[in-house]
Amino acid sequence: MDRSNFAVEQFEQHRQRLASIARRMLGSSADADDAMQETWLRVERADTTGIDNVAGWLTTVTARICLNMLRSRRTRHADPLDVLDGDVYVDHADPERAVTLADSVSIALLLVLETLEPAERLAFVLHDLFAMPFDEIAAILERSPAATRQLASRARRRIHNADPETASVRTGEHRLVVDAFFAAARGGSLDDLVALLDPDLVLRSVGRADDPSATTFVNGARQVAGRAIRFAQPEAELLPVVVRGSAGVLATVGARRISLMVFTVERDVITRIDVLVDPTRLRDLVVGDLR
Repeated sequence: MDRSNFAVEQFEQHRQRLASIARRMLGSSADADDAMQETWLRVERADTTGIDNVAGWLTTVTARICLNMLRSRRTRHADPLDVLDGDVYVDHADPERAVTLADSVSIALLLVLETLEPAERLAFVLHDLFAMPFDEIAAILERSPAATRQLASRARRRIHNADPETASVRTGEHRLVVDAFFAAARGGSLDDLVALLDPDLVLRSVGRADDPSATTFVNGARQVAGRAIRFAQPEAELLPVVVRGSAGVLATVGARRISLMVFTVERDVITRIDVLVDPTRLRDLVVGDLR
């Protein structure tokens, strides 16, 4: 077998691990897919004749691609927590007890990772989650092993100082507010709805990604409440979900997904609602189960 075919074979053999690295580095399955596609293109073009450890080389290539993507986010001031581009997880919480997913720690970890600098994130993910030696990580970052160890240590302190349990309870409390929102909307109670909404609430509805005019905004509690009552669909099934740590609802009619709504809740009132109605993106949503 020539080295080119061997590299391709190694890529397929290690694809799942590489995808896991990309997912934790980037916090988004869509971005991870892009990183994997770029890795594949480099494998196809690369001359691996002088590479003894092709598996290690693949990890390095994937990590560098992810690092560049993270740095690009910072440069263009992109919002990595755009909730409508997050992964969707079914929420099996018991809302009456305000208890959320048993695996919400993984969601909390992703949220904390988003606050780290790109180099800190790479050092922590590769060392602490994938047991990669510091000297190999240092080569990717073009820093000394000691400096790389310090980056991972700093990232570890930030993560350990986060409180996943508090985040879990808070998400459960938010679910109660979201459930009350839909109960009031379906009951046609304008006053009850307005009481759940911040006066300066913004609702963003996103249609087709290739059509900027398909994104609309509604401002103000009373305006949003009126719209919620007007467009309430009693026949729709509402699946409680978690999107990037925020309470959401995936609405379906029959087998068709009609909307994904993600709620920002502060001080027990809803301050922002993001709604995805693009049929293509709704169809392609990956809905996971954290049970």
